[in-house]
Amino acid sequence: MITLNGRGTDWSESLTVAGLLERMGYGLMHITVTVDGVFVPEEDYGSFSIPDRAEVHAIHLHHGG
Repeated sequence: MITLNGRGTDWSESLTVAGLLERMGYGLMHITVTVDGVFVPEEDYGSFSIPDRAEVHAIHLHHGG
């Protein structure tokens, strides 16, 4: 099990940041992600494997005027 923004969710051995965001209904654009306090660059979302028991934070960036 991992934690995403304070909520528990199932973990699998092949889970990547992109896979988690897709599963949880997040878009991949304008999302900032940290895994166990480490920033994950957007270009690594498809290859960055999330370890079991990780604490993941996903923040959707908004802009406006």
